Amino acid sequence: MEEYTPDSQEAKVEELKRWFQDNLRIVISVAIVIVIAGGIYSYSKRTDSPIVAEQGQTKDKNVTDENQAVETKNDKQAVTEGKGAKQEVSSAEASKETEASFVETAVKNDSLTVLARKATANYLEKNQDSALTKEHKIYIEDYLRKNVSHSGGVHVGTSVEFSKDLIQKAIAQSKTLNERQLKNLQKYSARVSSL
Repeated sequence: MEEYTPDSQEAKVEELKRWFQDNLRIVISVAIVIVIAGGIYSYSKRTDSPIVAEQGQTKDKNVTDENQAVETKNDKQAVTEGKGAKQEVSSAEASKETEASFVETAVKNDSLTVLARKATANYLEKNQDSALTKEHKIYIEDYLRKNVSHSGGVHVGTSVEFSKDLIQKAIAQSKTLNERQLKNLQKYSARVSSL
């Protein structure tokens, strides 16, 4: 049996340090590969469809039929338009035009900014203005969001009325922006694909 001596313990520690220094590149490379593999695995698990997983676990036919009905409804609401940008279809219940305004009703994941964006798009669809850039439209939706007479949060089913006069004021204000202000808005317009 080997006795414990401080010299033999220090020698083993020194030998381990030397081995680690000699093989540092290999150890780091293996660690990087493990981290990348873990990230890929995590990402692939996150992108699995929760509806498919839910249907596989649920034996109740009513729940499965209900999920399929929701999927069908969501598929009907989405439409590809223009350069591949995905936008919500303005159904009769989600967007209404009156003589003096546009009334936008929130669907899942909508915010006041998204409702303002929809009202702007509906207005510009009927009153086209080729002078407006993406940056102008970002300014317009932000102007509408800040000046609309809506208080409280936006939930599914919330209706917000954007007057045509307010939209016209927002468009007029956007045309007074200088180059520096428009350049500042570019970082925001780059994030929005539906403009």
